[in-house]
Amino acid sequence: MAITAAEIETLLRKAFPEANILVQGDDGQHFAAEVVDESFRGKNRVQQQRAVNAALKTEIDSGKLHALALSTRAPE
Repeated sequence: MAITAAEIETLLRKAFPEANILVQGDDGQHFAAEVVDESFRGKNRVQQQRAVNAALKTEIDSGKLHALALSTRAPE
């Protein structure tokens, strides 16, 4: 069962309710997500991306979400 960009966005919104989130991809396997959230301030990129991956852990572990290119940052 493939996952959609909308489903990924919904999961990310639960973890980062105040974030500016953009998820792209429509082949059911390869996606790109940009997450801009204040909680990332003072954290390095690895820490930011680990937080995003934690929000999607179930889908990643199950194989439902196969490939996700991430761009994360704190707001300017």
